[in-house]
Amino acid sequence: MKKIIFLLPLLALLSCYNAEHNCKDFKNGKFKFEFEVDGVKKTTIFERKDSIEIETFEGKTDTSTIRWVSDCEYVLQKKHPKNMAEEKAINMKILTTSKDSYTFEFGMVGSEEKQRGKVFKIE
Repeated sequence: MKKIIFLLPLLALLSCYNAEHNCKDFKNGKFKFEFEVDGVKKTTIFERKDSIEIETFEGKTDTSTIRWVSDCEYVLQKKHPKNMAEEKAINMKILTTSKDSYTFEFGMVGSEEKQRGKVFKIE
C-alpha cells in the first residue's frame, strides 16, 4: 500500500507533462532534414512559405504545395510529379517542437504506415 501512495504523486506529475507544440514557428523558414538510406547519411534542404515548399535534394529542386489542416498538420503534394509514387500526397504531422527543431510523423495519405523524423530550422 505504501508503494501505491508513493507512486500516485509521481504519476500525477508525469501526466501533467505536455509536449511543446509551437508549430506556427515552423510554417515559414529554411530547414534541414537528415536521414539514412542503406547506411548512407542523406540531407535535404527545404524552404517553406505558408502554402509552398521548395526542396533541394542531391542537386535537384522540386516544388510542392502545402494544405494546412491545422497548426501542426499539413498535406504535401508535389506540383510536378515525375512518376505515380510522387503523385501521392503525404500527410505531415508535427508531434513536438523545440526552439530550432521539430519531430514529425509522415506517411502517404490513406496509409496506416508512418515514419518519424526530425527537422532543424536553419534560417
